[in-house]
Amino acid sequence: MADPATHAGSAAALLGAGDPPPYRLYQEHGRSPYLLIADHAGQQVPQALAGLGLPQHELDRHIGWDIGIDGVTRELAQALDAFAIVQTYSRLVIDCNRPLSAPGSIAEVSDGTVVPGNQGLDATARAARASAIFAPYHARIAAELDRRRDAGLATILIAMHSFTPVMGGVARPWHAGVLYQRDARFAHALLAELRAEPGLVVGDNQPYSVSDATDYAIPVHAEARGLAHVELEIRQDLIADPTGQRQWAQRLLSMLNRLQAAFTSD
Repeated sequence: MADPATHAGSAAALLGAGDPPPYRLYQEHGRSPYLLIADHAGQQVPQALAGLGLPQHELDRHIGWDIGIDGVTRELAQALDAFAIVQTYSRLVIDCNRPLSAPGSIAEVSDGTVVPGNQGLDATARAARASAIFAPYHARIAAELDRRRDAGLATILIAMHSFTPVMGGVARPWHAGVLYQRDARFAHALLAELRAEPGLVVGDNQPYSVSDATDYAIPVHAEARGLAHVELEIRQDLIADPTGQRQWAQRLLSMLNRLQAAFTSD
């Protein structure tokens, strides 16, 4: 395996001609006030990092990406006619929903799996990943938010995530969870919608919650701008295939359409 630390250098050195861009866009000209982002949608690893020294089946696990969320985000963006930006690279390369100073920004161990390519990285190697992947992804989100602000357009930001059904040997009962920190307005409204659906078990700041120490997207892109927002988690076994992804997109579509007017009126 190539030593990732030897490929530090610039962003250009990290992402080669055969590597995809750090993000993809769906419905780039969408007219909806909803803006969808997915920080853990992809599982790519730059060729220079040689798969981080992991077999593919590890990258296919929940530690490598948010299973199913790319499909849900794509389906929902199309149904809403909403702009969406999704991250291409594995969260194990760099976690785009962690502050760069957070311990989990580049995980050396994830859910019991040692990540060889993340061991003992120096500051230059870490900066190369941030420059190549983290920075352009968040710059594109910020650019869209700036454009909407300057055009006087209302925006509701939804950070799309998925979670593993079992963590640390403990089964998680929730089908979905709504996450928030300082501003719970939209999250609580969506929570009520979800809990009104028979049979759904929905977490209120479960299985995770948002904090400045552990999260980047909501504090920086939503809270700092005063935008209505939510971080939405969906259990991965429910959206592991296209059928489940479409079902959840359609479920969310009706709820988001009902909530839209209340959060975009002057």
